[in-house]
Amino acid sequence: MNQTLILGVVGSGSMGSGIAQIAAQHGAQVRIYDSAAAALEKAREQIEKNLQQLAAKGKISPETAEHTFARIQFVGELNALSDCQLVIEAIVENLPAKQQLFTQIEELVADSCILASNTSSLSITSIAAACRLPERVVGLHFFNPATLMKLVEVIPALQTHEGVTAAAKNIVEQWGKTSVLAKDTPAFIVNRIARPFYSEALRLLEEGIADSATIDWAMKQIGGFRMGPFELMDFIGNDVNFTVTESTFQAFYGEPRYKPSFTQKRLVEAGFLGKKSGRGFYHYTAAGAEIPAVQENYELGGYIAQRIIMMLINEAADAVFWQVASPPHIDLAMTLGVNYPKGLLAWANEAGIAECVRNMDVLYDDYREDRYRCSFLLRKMSRNQENFEL
Repeated sequence: MNQTLILGVVGSGSMGSGIAQIAAQHGAQVRIYDSAAAALEKAREQIEKNLQQLAAKGKISPETAEHTFARIQFVGELNALSDCQLVIEAIVENLPAKQQLFTQIEELVADSCILASNTSSLSITSIAAACRLPERVVGLHFFNPATLMKLVEVIPALQTHEGVTAAAKNIVEQWGKTSVLAKDTPAFIVNRIARPFYSEALRLLEEGIADSATIDWAMKQIGGFRMGPFELMDFIGNDVNFTVTESTFQAFYGEPRYKPSFTQKRLVEAGFLGKKSGRGFYHYTAAGAEIPAVQENYELGGYIAQRIIMMLINEAADAVFWQVASPPHIDLAMTLGVNYPKGLLAWANEAGIAECVRNMDVLYDDYREDRYRCSFLLRKMSRNQENFEL
């Protein structure tokens, strides 16, 4: 790589424009491409506004804001990326679309250019397989908003050259990001391990154990999470959240732990997508969400928080068992990627591995569903009186 990185970003939505901005703030020359002129103009306005706000708050000087913005070119032709050393795509989550894009880009750029996908769950190996030089393809999964969120999951495909992985990791770390290395498995680290935060909350709702507001209260007040699962689903968008759950369920050949919820499916069908549509699990007005009265029952709240957290711990342990990532990287990913109050594996150590096994076995004995089976790794560690090494 030359001293000044020339970066191409394909897709000028919130993720693409965020990546472009953070790279430019750290000295890269950026070409951001979009086929839609209106989307490109919106990205231009948003990035300029973001930089002006940073200057107004005293976080950067007005001159730095001006120079940063000058390093970004907004282009409507893909061949404008021909001199890039790294290209990151941030387009729709559709495998054929990403494969087609990468084959187009590959014919424009030098053979030494790294091609990276910002996919949150699709196979990097499948994307790479469409390329003439699959060894230069890698996953770089940023989190929204990319300008603020510190985490980047680095996902090598089966074909990815070790040097490409190392170079990509080095670049994002130069941009002030914290990288974690993930195996190319569906949903990688964060989106895989976080599934029970939503799915178990939905299960509790569907069983009538508590309403959405009470579950959200329990996870914040007792669990220590910044947002409750229903608030977060509404914030993300029920369409987006449901699609990730559904694609993860299908990618794991119908694994019961990732089974989507009919309740959320019906909300999507009705167009109740959350905050962006004015209604989801909650109603939204200009003043904010209309939250129903909460049942502040600490015994019930403790049960809710414990059940969801245990399912999250079980999922994190299984990710260790299947070598999706190392224990330290898993805890780092969950605290930085989704702002969990503590690492799930550290939480398991603190609660006691044997206690985690007992809690999972109680759930399994009650339901007799594979959804609640205890991770083999937790059971083995309990037997050997081990803790996770973090």
